[in-house]
Amino acid sequence: MNQTTDRRVVAARRIVSHIAEHLKADLSLRLWTGEVLPLGPGARDDIQIVVARPGAVRRLILKPGLMTLFELFASGDLKVEGGSPLEAADRWDHGRAVHLKRSLDRWLVAREALPFLRGRGEAEGDALPAWDATGDDGVGRDRSGRRDQDFIQFHYDVGNDFYGLFLDPEMVYSSAYFTAHDATLEAAQQEKLDRICRKLRLKPGQRMLDVGCGWGGLACWAAGNYGVHVHGVTLSQAQLDFARAKVERLGLSDRVTLELKDYREVEGAEAYDAIAQVEMFEHAGFANHERHFLQMRRLLKPGGLYFHQASVRRGGKGELRPTPTTKVITRFIFPGGELDTIGMTVTNLGRLGFETLDVEDMREHFELTLREWTRRLYERRDEAYRSAGEARTRLWLIYFALFAKGFERGAVQVYQTVAQKRRAGASGLPLDRASLYQ
Repeated sequence: MNQTTDRRVVAARRIVSHIAEHLKADLSLRLWTGEVLPLGPGARDDIQIVVARPGAVRRLILKPGLMTLFELFASGDLKVEGGSPLEAADRWDHGRAVHLKRSLDRWLVAREALPFLRGRGEAEGDALPAWDATGDDGVGRDRSGRRDQDFIQFHYDVGNDFYGLFLDPEMVYSSAYFTAHDATLEAAQQEKLDRICRKLRLKPGQRMLDVGCGWGGLACWAAGNYGVHVHGVTLSQAQLDFARAKVERLGLSDRVTLELKDYREVEGAEAYDAIAQVEMFEHAGFANHERHFLQMRRLLKPGGLYFHQASVRRGGKGELRPTPTTKVITRFIFPGGELDTIGMTVTNLGRLGFETLDVEDMREHFELTLREWTRRLYERRDEAYRSAGEARTRLWLIYFALFAKGFERGAVQVYQTVAQKRRAGASGLPLDRASLYQ
């Protein structure tokens, strides 16, 4: 060990010891030398955050923040061993971790950082699976300035085999509905699909539009169990191929039609009795929200029902601007994505021709869903490495962990909202809600 390396190790020990005083986590950190340091009093070492090389510390010092952490985990310069990133995150108080920077002695950290800053930095590894570096992430742009199909295919065309490693057999990639904490993911997703159909009051012979139909889970469930005719649209070729094969396999070709099409190009004024949008709206972008709801109104028959499930921010003062989390997610996971608030959703529905009938919070359901997706993907991570690559698999595991903790804390929420295309007179719906939940 040369003198520079030795100084780095000594400095790392001091920085980690200082962090441990404030983080009070129940896991450990392993240096590039193999030395294991606790991240809290009496911390266990069965789960470890591994610093693969000192250059990772240098990068964090020069550019601290969530973006750098994602880059380092994706490249493998930082790793979690002994458990998934979510299991590691469960070992500390998330609120304390978020505000850790405020608690630390900046002078101590700056002094101990010097050995990492001397000399040249280490060369970075291979390019990460991120959205292109042109800056065209679609945020804040209306439809004319967005590459929506490219955005969708970047996320979903990773491969059906990859998604199949952690999704249920219906391939439903949205929050499930757990009637009990110990319910299986399969049962919870079927419960969610059925609740959507019940909330839309579907009847045999009706026409339903599935906006962002994904792998065809809802379309096939509604057609097979409620006898409706479903038209589904997606911008993902991989999803479309899978869904069409499923429709054919289930013998539903006479009731389900699917297209590779932007839903804003769907024709037929007042053509549908019901429309479902399940967690596609996050891709639309703020500048396109008004056009979205106007299109829903145009396509629905008078009195038709619109189902809207979407993740949202919890809200706050002033304009909704991109957060560090948003910037990370639009670069690595969902280019073009923007989350509104439930208040914005209900307001837009009201001012653009709808009456909101029902709003249900599903925050804890999505946390449970993400925990199950994490467990499945982590257990089959070797298969995921072969299917989508190690970097992308690590990114998905960190993404799941970040949002599972966000839903746990209430920093992110998800709602099911049901609205009716406004018309004069009675809604024509039952006076009670019992039929929705039985």
